[in-house]
Order: sequence, then C-alpha cells, then structure tokens
Amino acid sequence: MIKVEHMTKMYGAYPAVIDVSLHIKKGEVVGFLGPNGAGKTTTMRVMTGYTPPSEGNVSIAGYDVISHSLDARRHIGYLPETVPLYLDMEVSDYLRYMGQMRGMNKAWINERLPAVIDVVKLGDYRNSFIQKLSKGYRQRVGIAQAILHEPDILILDEPTIGIDPAQVVETRALIKELGGEHTLILSSHILPEISMICRRVLVIHDGRLVADDEPANLSERLRRTERIEISVRGADSVSDIISSLRDLSMIVDARRDPSVAANRGSVEGVIPLLIDARPDQEATENVARTIVEKGWGLTNMHMIPMSLEEIFLELTTDESLGE
Repeated sequence: MIKVEHMTKMYGAYPAVIDVSLHIKKGEVVGFLGPNGAGKTTTMRVMTGYTPPSEGNVSIAGYDVISHSLDARRHIGYLPETVPLYLDMEVSDYLRYMGQMRGMNKAWINERLPAVIDVVKLGDYRNSFIQKLSKGYRQRVGIAQAILHEPDILILDEPTIGIDPAQVVETRALIKELGGEHTLILSSHILPEISMICRRVLVIHDGRLVADDEPANLSERLRRTERIEISVRGADSVSDIISSLRDLSMIVDARRDPSVAANRGSVEGVIPLLIDARPDQEATENVARTIVEKGWGLTNMHMIPMSLEEIFLELTTDESLGE
C-alpha cells in the first residue's frame, strides 16, 4: 500500500530524514514514534506529496508521489499537525468545499456528509462557524475532511496535541475506530497513545528509522535483563529474601518496589518484589527453587514485558541500536 525506498529529505544543507525505507501493507495500523524534531512530520509530508523527497522513491497504492501525484493523493486522507481550516466557514460548508476540491460530485458529497458528521460526532455543530469551536472539535473537523472522500489511507500527524484531556480520550477512541476501516499512520511523541492504538511501531530518531516492529517484539529484542515480579509469603524479613536471591549468579538485582505493592494491594504477610535477571539463564526456575528450598511460599511469579517508554529510551539513547 505504501512503499518508501531509501528516502532522504534535505532542507538546504540540513538532512531532516536520512535513507528511510519502509513498507506498510493494506489495513495496518502503524505508529510513528519519536521526539520532536526527529523527522516524523517530514516523512509524512513526503508520503502525502506535500513536499518531494530529495532522494529515493515513495509510492502510494502503486502510484509514485511525484510522477503521479494526483492519483496517489486520491488514496490519502491527511490531517496535518496544524489543521488548515477556514474559520469563517460553517462546518458543513467547509466539508462541502473540501469535497469539491477533491473532485467529489454533488451526489457523492450529499451521501457522505451526514455519515462523516455522525462518525466524528459533529451533529450539533454542523451549522456552527469553525472559529467558535474548541480546539478538540476543530480537530474533529480536520478528521472529517480527511475521511470525507473515503480514502484507503489515513495519515494523522499529532492529532491530539493541544486539546484538553477529556477530548484527548474521545479523539483517541475515534482514531482507534477509524483504524479498523483504513490503513492508518499515526504520528506522536506520546508513548501511551501509540501503544493504545497501533499494532506496529516505527521509531524515528535524528532523521533515521531505528526500529520497526510490534511493541512486544521490540521489548523482547531490546531487553538487556529479564524482569520478574514475584510475591513471597512466610519469610522472616524482606532482607532475607533479597539476600538469598542476590546470591544467585543470574540475578542482577532484587528489590521491593512500592509500585508493585500498590498494584497488588496490601496482603498481610505477602512481600512483592521485582527481580532483574540475566536473560536466557533459567532465572524463573532458579528463583522458584530457591524460595521453595527456604520454606517460603511463592504466591505469584510472572515476567514483566518492557514498556514502550523503556523501548523508546533504549532506541533513542543507544546509537549502536540504529546501526
């Protein structure tokens, strides 16, 4: 559906994106993750035909974004970070105008307009001037114009930035629904947003694509240690458990973590702990054996996957991972 091959974009002598290659299949929900200035917006602008690549090739649904720009753009609905709305127009009039700009005939617009307004929940504001809408509802108008012409692909650049928390939740829910009907590319520097909506993550750092995988696979690939949560009952003290676990050769650290205690709730006599162990050394088996041999009770044990925040930090602070 989307093919980017060795794409580089220069602004003068400054390389905003460097030799990026990626393929996105039909129906995929993909998150572009990276700090501000990493190259996310530039990559999306090249995909949409907003700006040409300096090097490399980009095609949408088989159409080159330069040589067949109009054909490529017909497949795309685009919500830029700053939505170009006409504030002195009513919502319905603006959407009709955008439909005409995209070559939609009157009958098609009349058919699509009520459905789109219903999807983005703008029914009470269809005749309101856009300038009177809150930032969150303006974002909805932006999403409405992006889906009006029934594109195959939705490209959304920081869609929740600058709106209040309640509207953030509503906008994320709307985007998640749209992901079931479109190939969806979502740009964000907000880690929970990507993890909630996207099944594939592209991490961009300093203009380079440093990771492309599912969050769970990234976690497994990058984990320098295995993290294990356990709960132990029957020990005389926390220090006894920690000392015994740290004596195991594969254990990097063992500690009582207040956040684990809070999440598990307060159970009398049960001590929750976090363990960091060297991977691939049968840590869980050795930990369980040690606890049983000490005569304690093991009431809980499970592996904790690496969080998206941890993955992001690993990828953007260790340059060797991007090589």
